Amino acid sequence: MTPYQTTNHYLEQGFELLKLDERYKTLLITPSRELRVELIIEKDDGTIGNFIGYRVQHDNSRGPFKGGLRYHPEVDVDEVRSLASLMTWKTAIVNIPYGGAKGGIQVSPRELTPRELEQLTRKFIDQIGEFIGPQTDIPAPDVNTNAQIMSWMFDQYSKRYGFSPGVITGKPVELYGSLGRDAATGRGCLFAIREVYKHKGESLKDKTFIIQGFGNVGSWLARLLMDEGAKVLAVSDIKGGIFNGDGLDIDKVFQHAKETGSVVEFAGSEPISNEDILTTECDVLTPAALGHVLTSKNANDVKAKYVLEAANGPCTAEADAILNRRGIVAIPDIFANAGGVTVSYYEWVQNNQFLRWTEDEVNKRLEETMVKAHKGLAAAMDEWSCSMRTAAFALAIQRVKEATDLRGLG
Repeated sequence: MTPYQTTNHYLEQGFELLKLDERYKTLLITPSRELRVELIIEKDDGTIGNFIGYRVQHDNSRGPFKGGLRYHPEVDVDEVRSLASLMTWKTAIVNIPYGGAKGGIQVSPRELTPRELEQLTRKFIDQIGEFIGPQTDIPAPDVNTNAQIMSWMFDQYSKRYGFSPGVITGKPVELYGSLGRDAATGRGCLFAIREVYKHKGESLKDKTFIIQGFGNVGSWLARLLMDEGAKVLAVSDIKGGIFNGDGLDIDKVFQHAKETGSVVEFAGSEPISNEDILTTECDVLTPAALGHVLTSKNANDVKAKYVLEAANGPCTAEADAILNRRGIVAIPDIFANAGGVTVSYYEWVQNNQFLRWTEDEVNKRLEETMVKAHKGLAAAMDEWSCSMRTAAFALAIQRVKEATDLRGLG
């Protein structure tokens, strides 16, 4: 299945559980708008760079479209449709007043100079500017995009449409960003797995974790897990992974990665591949990189009690079925990694009111939101006797359907 087919497969399970009329399936699956734009820039060597950008706006029945922008050579409309749909259900699960959208540019940012990257970013905003806005569609960072890129987007939009800090979230704190945003997705993942264990009467102390992906999300989650007394046995990045059966010193790993550009060759660790890291024994396996890394080919070899989906769509439908059959609980992405969009919402609220909250206030609000979301999920699982993923999609569908009914089709 493609990523979009996988997302719709999970939706169908939710529809079936809720016994929804057929007409709702079309309403809730079909994106509201899809944009494909051509982006032409003059590169530093005088040649022409030609890139394709996308923005898919899935649903706005519960509030403005909301979702990240990724820069990656494999970005295509199918992936963006899937991610936009997931955002609709993610914002509904944590019950923040947004819909779902996603976007990106088919580009490898490492192959561009800083000037070329800025030029491409500003050209993208010129192309999609009339379709986004603080009350319409609010983009944010995603794979290979960061606070600097968001700054360029905010500036370019404001040049044409007036001062609008609320049009983009994930901005630097110095430029109307929110304290706590950088760690938000990783912190949300921490709260998600903590609440799952707490529901069983257990804590995170001495639980073992393996994290594929040591970017912003994975590195923050690893550091926060250490503070809870958990052990991170292995981490990886695009160049490979490292393993230590007694637990890695994550602070030192982070410093090593910062200095060398990768976690590989960290002193006191053994090398491990990105493939093998997914099938190494642990309590919690955390895919925190790209989607569809757990498939029918490796799901039978997963040796974990939980799969914490820090990445978007890391399990194929086939892998999810295998994990369910084996009794391995997948903590779905639309709940597990919702910390990022939740704190994006807080940034947007601060921008709209021209306020700044303290980092403690942001973190406290995030914790309250994730705890409440888990309680709703746990109750739904008990009511419907289903997997956490199916419960999450069904609960999200209920909320979006209710908003759609209340607003009407006119």
